[in-house]
Amino acid sequence: MTRTCAVIPTYNNPQTIALVVAAVQRSIDTVIVVDDGSASAGKFAISELREQPGVIVIERAENGGKGAAVKDGLRHAFELGFTHALQVDADNQHDLERIPAFLAESERYPHALILAYPEFDKSVPKSRLHARKITIFWTTLETFGRSIIDPMCGFRIYPLAPTIRSLPKSNYMDFDPEIAVRLVWDGVPVINLPAQVRYLSAQEGGVSNFHVLYDNIRISWMHTRLFTLALFLFLFRPHKILRARRAARELR
Repeated sequence: MTRTCAVIPTYNNPQTIALVVAAVQRSIDTVIVVDDGSASAGKFAISELREQPGVIVIERAENGGKGAAVKDGLRHAFELGFTHALQVDADNQHDLERIPAFLAESERYPHALILAYPEFDKSVPKSRLHARKITIFWTTLETFGRSIIDPMCGFRIYPLAPTIRSLPKSNYMDFDPEIAVRLVWDGVPVINLPAQVRYLSAQEGGVSNFHVLYDNIRISWMHTRLFTLALFLFLFRPHKILRARRAARELR
């Protein structure tokens, strides 16, 4: 039997964090909100959630990146005895009405990583679409196939035990794709489910914490490392490739 909580990393999302928590709690009782060093407005919005039943707030002393915040949340969830954790972003971009479908698949396949692949509307910036295609290309090479449809979407359910064992050093936007690749290498099967994604306007509270220069450099370096490791696995540890392929076949 699975026991699932939610982990929501947030950095300066004062207009949307309460909406996201409320939407998540329609399906999941316990929500871990990780404040990654938000400014005063964001901190105030989070402070109002502290007394809300089922909400646990973790405060990081300073901004360390989305990946660092997610890792803190996942570790805390594991320490509390949860078997699975739903990760969603705090910017209200994801269609959270899809959570019950994600939970149902996680119950059916508790050993699997459940990943959302985004169905964008017209609000998506074209530059984001092109960048995603590059990351998808490299992820396909690194995992020796198409087990991961989209490695960037921050809407997913982790099986916590293998995830904690596989946590990478990545602390920023490079975390989401790297942990997905490493879980595939460790034989965790992947279920890809569609979810609508829209980009909110500034008036709606839309905030982008993606740094075009630095995050693209981090992601490029991540793919350099992962592709090099993938070649090593192919040449010297092919059993890991076979294990990943067997895991993918389990769900077909």
